[in-house]
Amino acid sequence: MPDLLITLACTALALALKPWRAFAAEGPPWPWLAWWLALPLFWASDRLAASAVIQPMSGVPLLVLMAGWPLAVLALLPTALLTAWLAGLDLWEALHRLVWLGLVPAGLTVAFGAAVRRWLPHHLFVYILVRGFGMSLLALTAAGLGALAVDGVPVELQAGELVIARWLSAWGDAFLTGMLVAIFVAFRPTWLATWSDRIYLPPQRR
Repeated sequence: MPDLLITLACTALALALKPWRAFAAEGPPWPWLAWWLALPLFWASDRLAASAVIQPMSGVPLLVLMAGWPLAVLALLPTALLTAWLAGLDLWEALHRLVWLGLVPAGLTVAFGAAVRRWLPHHLFVYILVRGFGMSLLALTAAGLGALAVDGVPVELQAGELVIARWLSAWGDAFLTGMLVAIFVAFRPTWLATWSDRIYLPPQRR
């Protein structure tokens, strides 16, 4: 029931913000659509590998940085359905993954990103290293430990093993996010909805 309430609340808020109004005439940018299509593979990785110790990656912090929180939330709903089909999950398990691999990391990414923007210098390396990598790692680690606290530990695993596995998964996810954010900032900053030349670049470099 908490998973359903979180999903309904996030979806209602995202719809109220009407993020589709920001689309250009040709529709959503293809890079974040491509990343979005990859998310079901990340979310279903443990089932596809048939290993309980393998922890699914989220991929959501990068989607939030590229698309913004409202669009990311709306995009995650079909992601959960595709994951259910791909991994053979029932709807409740798919909903659980939607919350703890999707909505919770998305919300934490936005909250931590707002704190970075408020309290740290507005510099491109702060955006890349702190917001792209550091805050993604923090958001994914917190979401993974939160899910562990809610779910408990499977009988075939020990708590320490699962904590390490989720921490390593968060590191891999955050490293990928930080690397791609660095590439986008250098070559295609328009692919990042959360980037602004006015904020992060000094006047002489715009």
